[in-house]
Amino acid sequence: MTGSALLSALAIGLGVGIVGRLVLPGPKAAPVWLTLALGVAAALLGSMTIRLFGVDVDHTFPRLLAQVGFAVPAVILGVVTAGRRGTGDATKP
Repeated sequence: MTGSALLSALAIGLGVGIVGRLVLPGPKAAPVWLTLALGVAAALLGSMTIRLFGVDVDHTFPRLLAQVGFAVPAVILGVVTAGRRGTGDATKP
């Protein structure tokens, strides 16, 4: 993976994490660091996945599309699932 792919994954991940935290409605139980980490990790995963499909990472548009495509659902799922509170005991009906 090239340096530009890593930098773009970092920038996309942080941007999606911040925007996702601001845009999603309701109380935010997920800490800020979690949304940022999810965004960056998913953007890196998007870069690796697009590379596995044989797309050269020097092509900026497919790489950015994959990074955003992975980061957005990851941040949404992270914020939504962190906001859910369980009863604490899964065996009770």
